Amino acid sequence: TAVHFTSFFSPLDAEREDSPVRLIAAQFDVPVVLRAKGLDFLDIIRNPRHGYGKNVNPCIDCRIYTFVKAKALMEEIGASFLVTGEVAGQRPMSQRRDAMRLIDKQSGCDGLVLRPLSAKILPPTLPETQGVIKREELLDVAGRGRKVQMRLAKELGLTGYSAPAGGCLLTDKNFSRRVRDLLADREDIDQDELALLQIGRHVRIRPGLKVVVGRSEQENLRLEELTGTSLAFRSADFPGPLVIARGEPTAEEEVLIGSIVQRYCKESRRGTAIEIIDPRSGERRIEVTDVASDSWLTERLV
Repeated sequence: TAVHFTSFFSPLDAEREDSPVRLIAAQFDVPVVLRAKGLDFLDIIRNPRHGYGKNVNPCIDCRIYTFVKAKALMEEIGASFLVTGEVAGQRPMSQRRDAMRLIDKQSGCDGLVLRPLSAKILPPTLPETQGVIKREELLDVAGRGRKVQMRLAKELGLTGYSAPAGGCLLTDKNFSRRVRDLLADREDIDQDELALLQIGRHVRIRPGLKVVVGRSEQENLRLEELTGTSLAFRSADFPGPLVIARGEPTAEEEVLIGSIVQRYCKESRRGTAIEIIDPRSGERRIEVTDVASDSWLTERLV
């Protein structure tokens, strides 16, 4: 049984039938169980016991979290050990040998995690010592290269797997800046707030008030889905982006947000009427002639 952990910080949509997760599982002919990293995972990102990598990636704490969840599934389905595709030395934080030992112990999985690609250079696991797995058939891969893995995939006829680059968005510098800004501004964070992190331009107007600006028709439609109880701003009679406000803007700030709408409209097609959609009280209009300056926006982009 394969288990894949989903989160708002993963670029993969594992629910799709053509996702790498499902394609690989189908080729191995194994069922896939999806487990979501819930809002409790935010506590780990906010206060990781073992610190961050270069950005807001708490890789060691994240690995402990997923192993605890995987062990629970293991016991639920009656499995006796876990298998991962980790390679010793491939990731600088969570795949050092000392980090692997730490993760196994603190997750309660000591001796239960078989890493077939690097098993010969790691201590024997229970399935090996108990004769369930033949250690001599395992490998001794180490380091950051992927040549051995890609050669094996070719020999086994596996296709559709993810490219070596990419992965968790928490390792991305720009995305991490948005996460830091959100965590610093809010204690209670909902799922819509997390989903918004991957969409549009984010402008921090002040503590407690941020706007998200759609950059395309597709993003505008997605923002509509995530508006919730927030105010939405858009041009009333000329083409422009959808902007949603996370927080409670004053009347003056509503005009300021209108100027942001104006900034991302084509100059030749700008009007003055900005429509505000309030889920609680309906729609209204304000007149806005100012255009937010690039320098002001640059200072506040997150």
